[in-house]
Amino acid sequence: MLVRRIARPLLAAPFVFGGVSTLRKPEDRVAGATPVVEKIAETADKQLPVQVPRDVQQWVQADAAVKVVAGSLFALGKLPRLTALVLSVSIVPTTLAGHRFWEHDDPTEQFGQISNFLKNTGLLGGLLLAAVDTEGRPSVGYRARRAAEKAANSTEKSFEKAQKRAAKAQKQAQKRAKKAKR
Repeated sequence: MLVRRIARPLLAAPFVFGGVSTLRKPEDRVAGATPVVEKIAETADKQLPVQVPRDVQQWVQADAAVKVVAGSLFALGKLPRLTALVLSVSIVPTTLAGHRFWEHDDPTEQFGQISNFLKNTGLLGGLLLAAVDTEGRPSVGYRARRAAEKAANSTEKSFEKAQKRAAKAQKQAQKRAKKAKR
């Protein structure tokens, strides 16, 4: 559909642009990302059997690369549901790291951060819609349930046919047995 061909690149553009910008100059994002990376690493270290890297710049660059790749694929319409989901997962820590409006006392700065925070939540909403968009085709869950129903119906019909054949064979065997007794 034409709307999807227009909307996907528009929705992907901030991710690709921001990702390329961050890959060129990751140090601009390191300060904002530090509290989020530390919190994630601390939580992961408690729950995972392996040590999570704490190099904030490495995390920032990895996130930027994910945004560029997933955003580009999404814009091109390749794996749109998966890439929308990846971008939606990626935008949450970025928003929490980059737009911490609750930490600002200056009303002008706080307004700018709230505005960007809400912009990112709007992008998240659009990505979530794109992640569940089946483009008019039935979802995987629906197709799986339908296939299971068809298989069950087919198995039931085959079983009924087999029962009828067995009953017929049994009647024929009884007739032969009667004839043999005579």
